[in-house]
Amino acid sequence: MQVSIPRPEDVEACLAQRDFPRALAMSAALLDSDPGNAGYRTLRTTALMAAGQWRQAADLLEAAAREAPTPFVVKARLAVCRAALGDHAGALGPFANALAERPDEFRLRLAFAESLGATGDVDAALPEYFRAVHDAQERGRWLDDASTPPQLRERVKQAMRLVDSGRRAWFERLLQPHVATFGRDSLARVEEALQIYLGMRTATGDPRQKPKFLWMPALPATPFFDRALFDWYPRLEQATDAIRDELQAVLARERELTPFLHIDDKHVEDAYLAGNPDSRAWDAYFFHRHGERNDEHLRACPRTAAALESVPLTRIDGHAPEVLFSVLAPQTHIKPHHGVTNTRVVTHLPLLIPDGDCKLVVGDDVHAWQTGRCITFDDTFLHEAWNRTDHTRVVLILDTWNPWLREEECVVLKDLVEGIGAFNLRAGIR
Repeated sequence: MQVSIPRPEDVEACLAQRDFPRALAMSAALLDSDPGNAGYRTLRTTALMAAGQWRQAADLLEAAAREAPTPFVVKARLAVCRAALGDHAGALGPFANALAERPDEFRLRLAFAESLGATGDVDAALPEYFRAVHDAQERGRWLDDASTPPQLRERVKQAMRLVDSGRRAWFERLLQPHVATFGRDSLARVEEALQIYLGMRTATGDPRQKPKFLWMPALPATPFFDRALFDWYPRLEQATDAIRDELQAVLARERELTPFLHIDDKHVEDAYLAGNPDSRAWDAYFFHRHGERNDEHLRACPRTAAALESVPLTRIDGHAPEVLFSVLAPQTHIKPHHGVTNTRVVTHLPLLIPDGDCKLVVGDDVHAWQTGRCITFDDTFLHEAWNRTDHTRVVLILDTWNPWLREEECVVLKDLVEGIGAFNLRAGIR
């Protein structure tokens, strides 16, 4: 008498109905009918794990893991099974291997962080918890109970508690040597900025300022700054002609320019730039990018490099300064946007300013560039720029610390931002 072999969809239906005894029986029969079928094996481990039979599932997965190449689902499920069996140390390798293949699997990363914590490696667990929550929320998940599956809610809430307390302790440890050196009162504004960053305090101040990263609300809120605050302006402005000569040579070698935004899709670019999609462009010639020197460009423009030596540029490893020739094509509009922090400010030295409608707007203030005359603004205010002429506009852009910061605050902010960057890098977040 011929025995009827279940169909995969029959097993899936039983799992959906939480009829685990039937799902187990049918998945076993299905795999027995074709032991080498990877799909049947996956369905069998699904049934075993759903029924809480972790040891049998692990045994099946252990055998599958000896195959090469090992599929992602085998690595991931083996890690979960080992963790469920209490073998957290043994789960770490499969977790790491699976996440290396698919780093955006935030539920798997949550389990990885839990296993790291269970082995006592709290420092390694913290950035993994942070990455798991970050990636989930970037996709609209784990924002509240409604966006979190019921079976995960307590685990996610615990992860968030660990992230909140762990990051706070991490960054407070970073500040402690500076507190000992400068005194806590001297760093009150930095500590307030950190608390706002960590969500421990609600930001107050000018509602027009919306920094994407770090906000120190105790700083004076002003879209444009008084020239008297920058004693280095005259030295930089005196070099305008020499800098412009080197700029002209760069423009003649147009291939050396790079898109400022690095967006290939014109439709995606629409969120940032306006104008004719076939001709609009915001290009750059970087001397420093995210704090990294471009020695080739600095050597190619020695008089510009010399002039920049007189400027107290913000220097934060991996973050600042940003120094560049900013080249805005004719009929191009940089749409309104906010910058990252009011602890540093942006200066423009105008080099090529065409006649006509060519403006910078910060907050509600409209500014027309004047060649050779510096202007500094706080880009956490909504700002935009346009070139509605038929000629190219070029300014030298650089950043410096907000002039209202004290020297010790700059020292501490440098270490704090580098520390935040290092923590995020450990979590795989840029």
